[in-house]
Amino acid sequence: MSERTINIAGTEGAIEAHVWGNDNPERIVVIAHGYGEHMGRYEYVAQLLVERGAVVYGPDHIGHGTSEGERALVRDFEHVVDDLHAVVGAARENHPGLPVVLIGHSMGGMIAMRYAQRHGDELAGVVISAPVAGLAEVFRQWLSMPELPDDPIDPDVLSRDPEVGKAYAADPLVWHEGWKRPTLEAFAAANEAIAAGPDFGDLPTYYVHGDADALVPMIAARPAVEAKQGTDFTERIVAGARHEVFNETDKDETLGDVAAFVDRVTAV
Repeated sequence: MSERTINIAGTEGAIEAHVWGNDNPERIVVIAHGYGEHMGRYEYVAQLLVERGAVVYGPDHIGHGTSEGERALVRDFEHVVDDLHAVVGAARENHPGLPVVLIGHSMGGMIAMRYAQRHGDELAGVVISAPVAGLAEVFRQWLSMPELPDDPIDPDVLSRDPEVGKAYAADPLVWHEGWKRPTLEAFAAANEAIAAGPDFGDLPTYYVHGDADALVPMIAARPAVEAKQGTDFTERIVAGARHEVFNETDKDETLGDVAAFVDRVTAV
C-alpha cells in the first residue's frame, strides 16, 4: 500500500491530506478524524479499505496534524466541511466516475453528519462512528463556567487495548492540552446546526458506537443520530467497546462490517 500527501488550499490555511493508493480502485473512501488527533492514526483502517478495493483520502483538519492553523483551534466547522468537500473534489478529479463513501469518527463523525446534510447527494454512503452529537447543551454549560475544562483526553477511555492509549499519549502530533473557547463555541454551533438541519433522506448511513464510550456518551449521541436517519440506516452498538471502535480489541470485526457496508453501497 502506497501512501503520499497532497496539499489543499483550505478556507483558513493549507490542509494536508493523506492518500493511501490503489492501482485499480473501485471506490473512494474519505476519512474525517477526531478532535486533537490526525490521519496518521488511521493507517490500519486505510489498509483494510485499500485491500477491499478503495483508494483512501483523509485530511488533517485545520489546526490538527500537519495542516496549518493554531493547534486544536477550530473557529467554524462549516469551514471544516468546506475543506473536506475540497478534498472530496480532489479525489473525484483524480479518480473520475468512482463512488465516494465518507467515514467520520468522533469530531469527524459530527463533521460527517453535517457534510451529509450539506452534500449528501454527492455520496454513495456515510459511516458515522461515535459522533460528537447531541451535546450542544453540555458545551454551552462549559462555556458559561468561569474557567474552561483544561484536562487532556484520558488515553484510557479510547480502547480496552492499553497499547492504543500508550501510543496516543506518546504521539507528538496529538493535542495533549485543554480546550480553547472558540473551539468549544464551534462544537456547540455545529451540534445546533445538525439538530436544525435536514435528515439524511435516502443516503445509506451506518452508525457505530461502543456502549462503554465514556468520552462521547452513547446516551447523547445515539438519539441525535437516529433523529436524522433516512430510509437506509444501519446501526451497530459494540458491546464493551470504548470510544475508538476502530482501535478496539475487536476492531477487525467492526471494520469488517464497515467495509461490507462500503462494498454494498458502492456496488455497480
